[in-house]
Amino acid sequence: MELSGIPLWIWAAFMAFVLGMLALDLGVFHRKVHVVSLKESLIWTGVWIALALVFNGVIFAAWDTIQPNSQYSPTEAGTAFLAGYLIEKALSVDNIFVFLMVFAYFQVPSQLQHRVLFYGIIGALVFRAIFIALGAAVLEKYHFMVIVFGIFLIFTGIKMVVAHGKQVDPDKNPVIKFIKRLWPVTPDFHGQKFFTVINGTRMMTPLFVTLVFIELTDIIFAVDSIPAIFAITRDPFIVFTSNVFAILGLRSLYFALSGLMDKFHYLAYGLSAILVFVGLKMTYSYWNWYGKFPVGLSLGIIATVLTASVVASLMWPPKPKDIEKAA
Repeated sequence: MELSGIPLWIWAAFMAFVLGMLALDLGVFHRKVHVVSLKESLIWTGVWIALALVFNGVIFAAWDTIQPNSQYSPTEAGTAFLAGYLIEKALSVDNIFVFLMVFAYFQVPSQLQHRVLFYGIIGALVFRAIFIALGAAVLEKYHFMVIVFGIFLIFTGIKMVVAHGKQVDPDKNPVIKFIKRLWPVTPDFHGQKFFTVINGTRMMTPLFVTLVFIELTDIIFAVDSIPAIFAITRDPFIVFTSNVFAILGLRSLYFALSGLMDKFHYLAYGLSAILVFVGLKMTYSYWNWYGKFPVGLSLGIIATVLTASVVASLMWPPKPKDIEKAA
């Protein structure tokens, strides 16, 4: 049996690998609650990037075996995965800005942040799978939606620049308001518990409310990022696997970069430019005036924009006044 041209055993093997790594992460390396050190986060960040590159190598070497009747050659499939992974990894950095503000707002202790992000990422994997399946079905049946997705990405890229630096206020979120009305919330944290019982009443802890908000923000980011990768490739397997590897490394990347985010103040503009670029590329693909837009060229443009925004941030650090405004 096959799913999207890929044998079911390959899908099953990939999901078994993902679940195994998550179990190893939480059940072995992070079984005890502790503050994740910079060294530990850098090691795990390197591990996830290395695993993604190894998987990328497998696609380059064995794509004809993975999907014999694919419209992509092994080189095209491997390049598409790398470009998709780079886009998702870049856009996930913007998640980190929001995570920092959410954790600061709810005053989540450092040793509890890993638990919230772990379960948040599990939820993100489920939602990404749903969005990818829906997106693939919509684009296959209603091809004109390519233009809608493209315009949406262009609008999102512009909005990202306009909204840059604005604070997030979870209490204004209607879902958070509804949850607090629906279920009582304890005033303080109770270790790593999401729920607890006080005087016979089962109550949510602020840690669970934080988790809900993290999930909501990821859903919002998924609405942006899924159309972005569909501008690179329509193959569900490449879209899903590149998303998964980017998400799996997000937690360790957060702890590695959380103290350095104020230094990359031009990164938001780079991400905005990338979204506008993939939006234009998506609308271009609908008419296909001068032939198919090369995936390798897309990868080069995305890598160049990201590198330029990071280098510019380091060469021209933010002024003290700008840091105070962003704080």
